[in-house]
Amino acid sequence: MECVFGLVGDGFALVVADTSAVHSILVHKSNEDKIMVLDSHKLLGASGESGDRVQFTEYIQKNVALYQFRNGIPLTTAAAANLTRGELATALRKNPYFVNILMAGYDKETGPSLYYIDYIATLHKIDKGAFGYGSYFSLSMMDRHYHSGMTVEAAIDLVDKCIVEIRSRLVVAPPNFVIKIVDKDGAREYAWRESVKDTGGAPKA
Repeated sequence: MECVFGLVGDGFALVVADTSAVHSILVHKSNEDKIMVLDSHKLLGASGESGDRVQFTEYIQKNVALYQFRNGIPLTTAAAANLTRGELATALRKNPYFVNILMAGYDKETGPSLYYIDYIATLHKIDKGAFGYGSYFSLSMMDRHYHSGMTVEAAIDLVDKCIVEIRSRLVVAPPNFVIKIVDKDGAREYAWRESVKDTGGAPKA
């Protein structure tokens, strides 16, 4: 029951993902970080088969770093999105990756941006988007409450509304979510949303 969603606000973009690593009816982890910090000003949120997700996102991260190392300048968010789309399109005709991506970034010239890239190499620049079963509910909440030029506080409030809706509607809802943000100050983790707090050990008798 994966869910990755994101939106663009006033001077920033954010990506939210569940942190559950699930196979069939088993939950292997509840703290799996599915949002990769691609470089200093880019985030890559991914959903899909866990092996494909990890392998492909790491492959993109290393290629973005290689480009910067060779040329001395970083890729723009649009260029990184097109690189990712090209790699998925090439793999689609050989050995496809079942991975869906939301790429968020901040560029000095164009400001924040968010790109939708699915497993069949569809690429769109968007203001809000989502993947996974939770997308049915997060997209409907964003359709109702999202508007351009949102502040960070308003965007986080909308994220919380989406998380509450996902937890209440899905039969098997992911318990924990991670929120990451990118703006002129860089890409970083913003907060976690945990349904059960870790007490740090067994309760005392």
